[in-house]
Amino acid sequence: MGEARLLLAIIGFLVLPVIWSIPETLITAELGAMFPENGGYIVWVASALGPYWGFQQGWMKWLSGVIDNVLYPVLFLDYLKSGVPALGRGATRAFAVVGLMAVLTLLSYRGLTVVGWVAICLGVFSLLPFFVMGLIALPRLRPARWLVIDLHNVDWNLYLNTLFWNLNYWDSISTLAGEVKNPGKTLPKALF
Repeated sequence: MGEARLLLAIIGFLVLPVIWSIPETLITAELGAMFPENGGYIVWVASALGPYWGFQQGWMKWLSGVIDNVLYPVLFLDYLKSGVPALGRGATRAFAVVGLMAVLTLLSYRGLTVVGWVAICLGVFSLLPFFVMGLIALPRLRPARWLVIDLHNVDWNLYLNTLFWNLNYWDSISTLAGEVKNPGKTLPKALF
């Protein structure tokens, strides 16, 4: 099984927003305007199905977030272990994971301003290798390969999961609707 290649990736990023992201943002904008309070989807579910299911929604979203967020320090160390093999296994790796999680927790504790600036710095740091590799690759471009699709060798689970992961979670902004000035007008504008 292989990667989806460029054309299939572009098609996915053009089609999935139409069938998934746009409807999700429309729902989020409408319900965020109807329920202008913190809690978002938890409030929506509790209003429609009762407090038990509202709690279940909150619990499952929290659990999903914990599982998802724990992956990032581990993934970061997996990238680093090619340059620092000691981070590959053993006590060094365990201490590095715990240390990374402690640093991220302290940053989060410091407040949104610090988290925002660190997120911007990490974003630039994360995109820098792609920019450098893109410049290095320019002389070796072969546009004829851009339109090649081998549908039999695509790992469809990985392809669809990656697309969904990149184009999901627009409903998260609704959890802060109570902090937004005039959410009935602001949320629809912000989401589009």
